[in-house]
Amino acid sequence: MKNEGGKENNRHSTPGKKEAETLIQTVEDYRREKEILLALSNELTKVREKNDLLHLFKKGIKGLFYISHTIITLIDYKDETYTPFLLDNEGSPIRTHDRYQEMVHSRFSLNEPFIQSVLQASAPISFLLKEVMDLPQSPPFLQVNYEKGVTEILMTKLMKEGKPIGFLHIYTDKPEGFSAEFRSIINGIVPQISGAVSNILKNEELLKEEKEKSFLLDFSSEIAAVRTKDDLARAVHGAFRKLNPSGGFVIRRINEDKHTLSIYVYDMPNVKNRKIIKELENTSFEMNDGLQNRILNSAIPVLLNTEREIRRGITSTYLQYWKQLGIENFVGIRLRNGETNLGILLLDIDEINVRLLKGICAQISIAMANIIANDQVSKTQGEQAFLLDFSKDITRVRTREELQHAIFTVLDKTMHTKLAMIRVLEDDGIHLSAFMYDKSLFTKVKDQFDNMAAHRITVDEPYTAQVLASEEGIMFSVEEEIKSGNDYAGLWRSTGLKNMYALPLRVGDKSIGTIWILANRLSPLLVKGICAQISIAIANIQANEKLLTYKKKLEIENDYLKEQIKTIYNFSEIIGNGEAMQRVYRLISLVADSNTSVLITGETGTGKELVARAIHNASGRKDKLMVKVNCAALPANLIESELFGHERGAFTGATDRRIGKFELANNSTLFLDEIGELPPDAQAKLLRVIQERELERIGGKQTIRLDVRLIAATNRNLDEEVKAGRFRADLYFRLNVFPIHLPPLRERQEDIEPLANFFIQKYTRSTGRKIKSISPKVIQKLRSYTWPGNVRELEHLIERSILLAEDGKIDDLFIPESTGTDKTNPALLLNRSLDEVERSYIIETLKRCGGKISGTGSAADILKIPGNTLHSKMKKLGISKSDYFS
Repeated sequence: MKNEGGKENNRHSTPGKKEAETLIQTVEDYRREKEILLALSNELTKVREKNDLLHLFKKGIKGLFYISHTIITLIDYKDETYTPFLLDNEGSPIRTHDRYQEMVHSRFSLNEPFIQSVLQASAPISFLLKEVMDLPQSPPFLQVNYEKGVTEILMTKLMKEGKPIGFLHIYTDKPEGFSAEFRSIINGIVPQISGAVSNILKNEELLKEEKEKSFLLDFSSEIAAVRTKDDLARAVHGAFRKLNPSGGFVIRRINEDKHTLSIYVYDMPNVKNRKIIKELENTSFEMNDGLQNRILNSAIPVLLNTEREIRRGITSTYLQYWKQLGIENFVGIRLRNGETNLGILLLDIDEINVRLLKGICAQISIAMANIIANDQVSKTQGEQAFLLDFSKDITRVRTREELQHAIFTVLDKTMHTKLAMIRVLEDDGIHLSAFMYDKSLFTKVKDQFDNMAAHRITVDEPYTAQVLASEEGIMFSVEEEIKSGNDYAGLWRSTGLKNMYALPLRVGDKSIGTIWILANRLSPLLVKGICAQISIAIANIQANEKLLTYKKKLEIENDYLKEQIKTIYNFSEIIGNGEAMQRVYRLISLVADSNTSVLITGETGTGKELVARAIHNASGRKDKLMVKVNCAALPANLIESELFGHERGAFTGATDRRIGKFELANNSTLFLDEIGELPPDAQAKLLRVIQERELERIGGKQTIRLDVRLIAATNRNLDEEVKAGRFRADLYFRLNVFPIHLPPLRERQEDIEPLANFFIQKYTRSTGRKIKSISPKVIQKLRSYTWPGNVRELEHLIERSILLAEDGKIDDLFIPESTGTDKTNPALLLNRSLDEVERSYIIETLKRCGGKISGTGSAADILKIPGNTLHSKMKKLGISKSDYFS
């Protein structure tokens, strides 16, 4: 027989000797296990990436114990699954199995008995595969391993901060392959493996962020060189080839009618059916089709499924085309410049990287806005040049034949259409007769057209009356007019053109006739300009005055376009991409589309009003003005009148009826800032209005129904206010339906530098000072300050520093030495020794200074003690790098 160490027992040994040998073996086993644990622990501390950990499994553990292979899986709590993370592709016996790739890319459910037993186990737990693989809901990888000769699996959970993050799978093809010593060692190194996996994940996330930043920087450089649609298509094509080589993209632009979208640029490398692509190129799609408008109204990318959208009832033809092309999943992102939607970006991908896509789309939107603006300017300038040339030609016209030749030529060459009819008002001011038309347009219905043309009409004829009464003319849809029974519509449809453009011909304020032009689409500026010149030619009066007037009008339009270009980038947004603000953005996106009341809390200066406006602007109420009330600024005797309004004579001084803020915010959003300052009486009345959704003005008897979305904000702790009896609990519960807490600036270290740069850009424009840079020393001081006034204090500090800066560089800041908010709350110091308080304070200061102990902007600088003294205190209090470096 053999013992656990595998040595022969001596049959002739005395009992005492056997006990001594057993004790010696136990001690030897303990010593060996301790050495193995120490060696593996040392190796685990060196792990920085997957290959390091894989090497440890292959060389370290496999070199000491017999196992077939090891893998690590990670838990995804979002969909309650776990997936492969670390695989021994070379050493795994199942790598030749037909289902290997399926196992590598599978997501296994957490809600099945096998993995639940692992989660509930307090130590590594093993299973014989033949006993568990056929149980209900057992994961298929058990069967796959068994089919390749694996007999047993040892599993244990990996933990982080008391929560499972994944599992360690160890396999063997030997019976009873996991000895007690092996289990003990694995149990001993599981915490280090968990830590190593956490470090790998953190490093991978950092690398991913760096790659994203590098990618966006490169993309920004490429976008900066974009001048045309072709440039944009090449830049976007190159970017998305890096992200998803096999996927395609489509950018759709909102058309001039503001109701449809058409393809702007696209790249569909996997689509072979060019006929479908051609049809999509030449089709405009309704904006409010239930899908495109959802994308345009969403501040974040939207992941969509073609089949699911069809089942939802979306009838737009492009979905059917996509289904034919085999596009299953796609992402839609709005392209928005400032407050203006330009269009949408559709990507043939299955996963969303919100941060990266938003960065890409921001760059595309800017480039697209530039191209559109430049195209519009070029188009307008071209049209203006053409109209000026046409006006010169038209002033030389003296006969009807010369005018007809000029009109036919310009319509044919410039607008690619023909003149339907010009009718001129006769001397009686009532009748209009045919003045000019192009017979070739109505060859299919010649007789009918001749009869219509010969017929005199009056200014009271319905369609003529509409045109003469209009300022800019009217566009009639041919199909819609057919349905309404328009006698002329049959003639119009015979031409195959979609719209009839009808405009009045005027000289000054006097109407002289009407012009009718059939076309699919015309430039309003060109049509209007040509009609003005035709009017002059027909009337043959004051050609020079008319030309000067029109030139002045073009100059005004040009100035308007230039002003539009100047202001096209004037938009504001919340600055901050750190983890704390990402949580805020996610909450905003979740609640924006609903009518749920929102309570925004946070210290003064954290940007509560900005968040309120972001929620309103992302909601269905964005087209109406958000009404703001600062509860702290209202005198107690005027609060009720301000909120609910009053009737004339309701009280002394009420000389007129007043509409309250609730009524003003009907069908919109009411933002109640500093809600914690409301006196008790006003709280009770506010609660009633919220509950009943109706109010009566002071002194009034009429009940007014309301549809108001409430957003409240406070820098007070309303829980404490309720306990102290200063705030009504029932009102608090009504307001606190969806709380959003804004982190103070001192908890947003990563956002301080972007915020500082934003304010520098803002105030360099407003002050006229040119600031080229900000020194690293200043950045360090900004990060080490506690910011009791938060973002507002940072803004004012930057404004002051800009005014005091010399040589175009901010190289010093005038930060207050100390503030009331820097002092520790005495309540937090109870039951703590002086050393504990001092140790905590030093650690927090080191964290704020990024671990810098001495020098400018260091912990010693803030604590006003020498660096050597701080080193001594740290040594005395046992403060190491791990305490202030996460």
